[in-house]
Amino acid sequence: MTDPKINRLNPLPALIFSSRWLQLPLYLGLIVAQGVYVFQFVRELIHLITDAANLTEQAIMLIVLGLIDVVMISNLLVMVIVGGYETFVSRLRLEGHPDQPEWLSHVNASVLKVKLAMAIIGISSIHLLKTFIGAGSLGLPLCGTPEAYEMARAVAAMTANGTVEKAMRCTDITEQGVMWQALIHLLFIVSAVGIAWTDKLMSAGIKAVKNGH
Repeated sequence: MTDPKINRLNPLPALIFSSRWLQLPLYLGLIVAQGVYVFQFVRELIHLITDAANLTEQAIMLIVLGLIDVVMISNLLVMVIVGGYETFVSRLRLEGHPDQPEWLSHVNASVLKVKLAMAIIGISSIHLLKTFIGAGSLGLPLCGTPEAYEMARAVAAMTANGTVEKAMRCTDITEQGVMWQALIHLLFIVSAVGIAWTDKLMSAGIKAVKNGH
């Protein structure tokens, strides 16, 4: 049996160590956020199913990409909640559990940072792909501007029913926006490579120290 005196801490160290439980409400809040994303997914899925007959191929693709985006963000939340709690708060004691995530068995702060960086790159890729799909509307007036209003009036006047699709008269995408989004995505990739390289160097240094002893 383990001697209880061995694990007993002085009051101040015990207080400092127990402060890690202040993070518990943060992880519980992320679980609530996960539920919000589930609601968002279901709402978009219902919209896709009910309006499938009236949607264009591009519109369906954008909705599907939006669903994938929600799933990837949800995966990111799971990694932060499970991995963060396991690393910084308390062990989940899932050893031997049939549903234990494969990555959780060797998770630490460095591994968690690399996995989060890769997840962020995946989410950024989805957003960038959605922007590229809508890039065909570049050159149209920005929605909400007087130019867009004038174009909408002009096109509506030439149609039989006086209405046109929003995508035909204005856009929310600009060339500068596409450029900056691509650059930010590139910065995410460079940052992830830097994090992985730093983690590799640190792991190699730790192994070298252990082998030296």
